[in-house]
Amino acid sequence: MSWQNRLEQITSFINKYFVIWVIVASVLALYQPGAFSWLGEYISPLLGIVMLGMGLTLTPSDLKRIIERPRDVFIGALAQWLVMPLAAYLLVQAFSLPPEIGIGIILLGASPGGTSSNVMTYLSKGDVALSIAITSLTTIAAPIIMPAWVLFLAGSEIQVTFAQLSEEILLIVLLPVISGIVIRQFLDRRAPNVAEASLTVFPSISVAAIVVIVSAVVGLNAETIFGVSLFALAAMVIHNTIGLASGYAVGRAANMPADRVRACTFEVGLQNSGLATALAVTFFTPLSSLLPALFSVWMLIVGPLLATYFARKSDDAEESAIPT
Repeated sequence: MSWQNRLEQITSFINKYFVIWVIVASVLALYQPGAFSWLGEYISPLLGIVMLGMGLTLTPSDLKRIIERPRDVFIGALAQWLVMPLAAYLLVQAFSLPPEIGIGIILLGASPGGTSSNVMTYLSKGDVALSIAITSLTTIAAPIIMPAWVLFLAGSEIQVTFAQLSEEILLIVLLPVISGIVIRQFLDRRAPNVAEASLTVFPSISVAAIVVIVSAVVGLNAETIFGVSLFALAAMVIHNTIGLASGYAVGRAANMPADRVRACTFEVGLQNSGLATALAVTFFTPLSSLLPALFSVWMLIVGPLLATYFARKSDDAEESAIPT
């Protein structure tokens, strides 16, 4: 067996059991918080590594799709920009969540799409190109859209400026993504074998980084995690459900084909929880980062379940279309 095949097997194993690694690390951090809490200061750099990996997967053609097929891209992005922040704010008010918890879900609602939405779209047999285009657009716009929403919805309760939030998002999201795109183009032209190996390895590196981020947040909140109310957890689950349902409804209302409806569903419903976590730790309190971190676990449960349902529905539709 060649080293390339061995590498693919190892990375496939790591990626396949992503949710297991997250759960195991979270349990360990819960019972040995001191062994993980010190990792909190590295959350932003770790997220930068994840976003660099996202950039490596993008090509100029992915970004061109924003221009070539703007209608569905902007519909998906607009739904995410409007539905998720407003739903987060309304849930904070409805459940009377404490400010430290509330800012976490508002950060989550204002976050752009993440790579998880692209993966779930692929698993659901959705339009991956559309998913990547929406993720790219919302990520590029994040330094403006995200601080604007956070300050508008929670400005009276926080001591942070638009410039501070925007600068942090630029450093840990936009610059790594752009760097990844540039590196990918260089490697494709000069060292295609290295480029191929990077695309094989980096998803597993991203998995490891997210596992560390979640374990760090659990370690930082170990003393208070059991005190988080069921209302807070319910708000997180309802927020995600609203996003997924809204994405599906918007796609159907816009008369998108079924595969694009699936892409829109996951783009609206799954946010970049790593970014919300990093900003919460950087500008607020460790407790503010708890719901975004827990969402990283939740989306790894509900995402594959919904993707499997969509994929089976797609298979049934294809079978029924075959003449007998």
